[in-house]
Amino acid sequence: MTAETLIASLQLSMPELILAIGAMVLLMVGVFSSERSTATVTGLSVAVLIFAGLWLVLKTGEGAAYGGAFLSDPFSKFMKVLALIGSITVMVMTVGHARSAQIDRFEFPVLLLLATLGMLLMISANDLISLYLSLELQSLALYVVAAINRDSIRSTEAGLKYFVLGALSSGMLLYGMSLVYGFTGHTGFDQIANALTAEGRSLGLVFGLVFILAGIAFKISAVPFHMWTPDVYEGAPTPVTAFFAAAPKVAAMAMLVRIVIHAFEPVVADWQQIVVFISIASMLLGSFAAIGQRNIKRLMAYSSIGHMGYALVGLAAGSMTGVRGVILYMLIYMVMTLGTFACILAMRRREGENVEGIDDLAGLSQTNPFMATVLTALMFSLAGIPPLAGFFGKYFVFVAAIEAQLYALAIIGVLASVVGAYYYLRIVKVMWFDEAKGEFARTAGELRLVFGLSGLFVLGYVLIGGPLGNAAEVAARTFF
Repeated sequence: MTAETLIASLQLSMPELILAIGAMVLLMVGVFSSERSTATVTGLSVAVLIFAGLWLVLKTGEGAAYGGAFLSDPFSKFMKVLALIGSITVMVMTVGHARSAQIDRFEFPVLLLLATLGMLLMISANDLISLYLSLELQSLALYVVAAINRDSIRSTEAGLKYFVLGALSSGMLLYGMSLVYGFTGHTGFDQIANALTAEGRSLGLVFGLVFILAGIAFKISAVPFHMWTPDVYEGAPTPVTAFFAAAPKVAAMAMLVRIVIHAFEPVVADWQQIVVFISIASMLLGSFAAIGQRNIKRLMAYSSIGHMGYALVGLAAGSMTGVRGVILYMLIYMVMTLGTFACILAMRRREGENVEGIDDLAGLSQTNPFMATVLTALMFSLAGIPPLAGFFGKYFVFVAAIEAQLYALAIIGVLASVVGAYYYLRIVKVMWFDEAKGEFARTAGELRLVFGLSGLFVLGYVLIGGPLGNAAEVAARTFF
């Protein structure tokens, strides 16, 4: 690599360099400052993320870097902006809740920065090796974050389960990658696609593809690799759960799209069957398993599993319309999820105790009408009721499936959506028709801002959907 190509590569990966340098500097700031440095480090972490996002949008060009292992293109830019917005929002939401959630440590924002760095590298990865390294950078930070409240047995258990199952999924992913390398002779996505076009598929390569998809399915918590999700969502501190539910899902889905649409596009018939199965299983389990839940964080875990199934409907289509649908679905899902978790963080008694039961929302419309109205809009949107944003997200992926003649997949998706509407509407019924059990403490300003903006987005998506759809189409054209 010459000096010129190295400088060009550094310029393309400048947002990632900003996060890496920022995380290391802030780690030193936290270590050499007093224990009261958490607020300072958190504020500076948000500033670093915003600076990286602005550089990404305004300064970063397009092209391949580091010998083709890193790609900067419209798709990666769009998904990176989503991941950065998710990380920034979660950090802002944790400002007033770090002490009550017992995550009042300077390491927490630094770990989120490192996890976000891993996500950005995952989204731009164009090689199996760079993909694995970036995935592990993200995962190692998240393992620690899940168990960061060492005084809580639930948090420690959540971190341990996530670590053990994450290690298993990483092993499956590596095994699949070694098979693909063995049968194609390449690790770069372009070279893998060329080898498959020239030589065709082999049984060993299909086995490798299955193991790779299994490893990534764990990261997006798709069935049958979803088993960690309910326990980790419930056991981890609520700000951590909010982070798990938003940005990492966006990055993992972007990584999955790039692998199947780019590297394995010549064997679309093989991976399409796998994606269709995972999608149907995730939609059905997410819809039926959530019905009996009484803890709202566990309910959101099963909801997340179901929503990943809906997003995979668009990916199964294997078309530009499908990829555009996936991109828009992940955008809408992330906004709805962040708004809902802002409301969950606001479920706090006057004594300072955070509550997580769905029944604790009883009578919220009488005690906090604004929060009840916003949460109602978010629940209707998650259920896919028109004309809210969630309806359009499902509409785009189902249309892509119908265009690809995957009629059974679209019909199952619609039926699962109807079943899933039950548990969202039950929350609405509890808030508006049950007697109030008590009043929540005054909602923090940052939480009010997050769920207020989320509510505006889902209600006003009809007005801003056009420009967002155009941007998603430009991103999807990257592969076609």
